[in-house]
Amino acid sequence: MSRIRTIVTTAALSLLWTAAVTAAPKSPTTQELTVALDYGTFQGAYSSGYSISYWQKIPFAAPPVGALRFRGPQPPKSYTCGGVYNSSQTFDMCPQRTTNDSEDCLYLGLYIRPWTPTQPLRPVIIAFYGGGFIRGSATFTPPSSLYPIHNLTGGDTVVIYPNYRTNAFGFLPGRQVADDWPESDLNPGLLDQRAAIEWARRHVANFGGDPDRITIQGQSAGGGSVLAQVLAVAGEEDSDAAPRPFRAALANSPFWPKVYRYDSPEAQWIFDKVAEEVGCGRAPSAAEEPDTRLACLKTADVQAIRQAALLIADSHVHTTSTFTWAPVIDGRFLRRPLSSLASGRSGIVAGFAMYNTHEGEDFIPPVGNLSFDSWLPGFLPNLLPEDLAAVKSTYPEIGSSETIAEYRNSSVRAGLIYRDVVLACPALWFANSSGQCWLGEYSISPAKHASDVYWWNTINPVHETDRCHFEGYTGALASFLQNGDPNAKKLTNSSIPGVPSLTSGKQFHIDSQGLDQVELTYLIDRCALWQSLAPKMPL
Repeated sequence: MSRIRTIVTTAALSLLWTAAVTAAPKSPTTQELTVALDYGTFQGAYSSGYSISYWQKIPFAAPPVGALRFRGPQPPKSYTCGGVYNSSQTFDMCPQRTTNDSEDCLYLGLYIRPWTPTQPLRPVIIAFYGGGFIRGSATFTPPSSLYPIHNLTGGDTVVIYPNYRTNAFGFLPGRQVADDWPESDLNPGLLDQRAAIEWARRHVANFGGDPDRITIQGQSAGGGSVLAQVLAVAGEEDSDAAPRPFRAALANSPFWPKVYRYDSPEAQWIFDKVAEEVGCGRAPSAAEEPDTRLACLKTADVQAIRQAALLIADSHVHTTSTFTWAPVIDGRFLRRPLSSLASGRSGIVAGFAMYNTHEGEDFIPPVGNLSFDSWLPGFLPNLLPEDLAAVKSTYPEIGSSETIAEYRNSSVRAGLIYRDVVLACPALWFANSSGQCWLGEYSISPAKHASDVYWWNTINPVHETDRCHFEGYTGALASFLQNGDPNAKKLTNSSIPGVPSLTSGKQFHIDSQGLDQVELTYLIDRCALWQSLAPKMPL
């Protein structure tokens, strides 16, 4: 494999770094940090250390408490009569542990370099956190976690972080929830995300953002959330004619566990188990008896539901894709499976996805306990013997991948299967459904799940000591988030190829020796197998 080495353009990085940090713009006035919206006036703050104007806490929906538990987000209440709302404060995470969480959690933070109405509107990034659809939080004290991205775009972006409900509060499935519509909703966590996107389309221009240049981004379950939002847009009626709520999407290691119909036995078990653990009883023994369990759950103690949710989450350790907390096909927001994108179009302008070489190994049993022949049917219980034989043939005992010259142990073999089913093939299908599309693989050891995030989600000394990878990898992400194209503002020498279009049959590759482009010799065929098996899995 020929190596395409990155040649660092030091002057370009210096210019961006200087623009973003050293030559910070004049501090904004209190008046410039006060933004009037149609439901309230919000007072932001300014961090001179990071040259960031920020509104750390903005309500984007009504608190989902009381009768609104398990319901999709409702419009935020009016704050017009209470004076100026102090947005320079943290907010609670949604329920997931015993402290610092609350059902009153539908807030977002907004971060931008100082801006005035005389300046052009800037591209907008809406970032969804990961956490397995079980946990996560969007509250930050400046800087935000995308600060390296902010720097490499010269501060020419608006970053929005919304909270969204997780576990039972955001993803409680079951026919009881569906039957209670519109008083209850399936997938309210995804609806929270969509509400944050719609909030941005309506209000972000008041802060300096361009509502026509919104890109959504996330890693792990945040990346899975990106896929869910793309899938929802692709499934909307008359979607070919309707304007998209966002222009582009970036998914890093998008976590997409098996996604069942809301009333499937696997999904229904979740509802029944939550109700039983919380003390709301079991399903009525006779069809004519009323089922009061959902009403009971709506008034149950928040910590009792949280405890039941975590119990269920822990019940499938190392078999996450069997089913824990995840979106469901609900017939309203999510109307079709993700595998449908493998041969369809989502309608978004641009899509970029990344995955890591060995990240599947994080989700399988420890090596000493792994018997491949017993693990495989446990992981894929709905497949027939001939299907499992096809999987074993596609992933042989001694095999290879695009970036693994040869593997000889069952841990890598099982890890590749898990990676492709839950992460890499969802990444490929999503990216390929976009108008312009790119795919990349991260192989710097250990190349496990989240091994790559220190390049772009935190301030890290390696950004200065290893500019080759920082410019090549983080720079490509920053260029995409700012322009919808990872090559539009690349920081490497112009003679060096950038991120290849997926239509070329190649992917971007990052390893310890530098950056290159790799032929997709295995992944496309392996994902075609999973697409053919998707209805049985389901994917």
